[in-house]
Amino acid sequence: MIQRLAVVLSENAISDLETIGAYILENSGSENIADGFVDRIKERCQSIGNAPRGGRPRDDIVPGLRTVPFEHSAVITYIVDGDVIRIVNIFYGGRDYEALMRDGGSSDPS
Repeated sequence: MIQRLAVVLSENAISDLETIGAYILENSGSENIADGFVDRIKERCQSIGNAPRGGRPRDDIVPGLRTVPFEHSAVITYIVDGDVIRIVNIFYGGRDYEALMRDGGSSDPS
């Protein structure tokens, strides 16, 4: 049986979630929609621990980096670090995460 790995969100990933939530709230006018979307992203992040090697390897961007899409509107980037999944960033709205990761930055989803 494969052991489920713990999932930890980096400070950048937490900041990304806050920014995404604020962006959706601003554009939808609904706290329920914004909170629901952020909650689903958090659940998806946690589920990566069940299949840590399931994401697409992106060693071309950062060694050990993997990505998984989320609801056709976001990309979750993570690294398997021993027995822990480290969520690096969460990119929303078709942002060029490849260029942002190579440049070492993140944050504004617009």
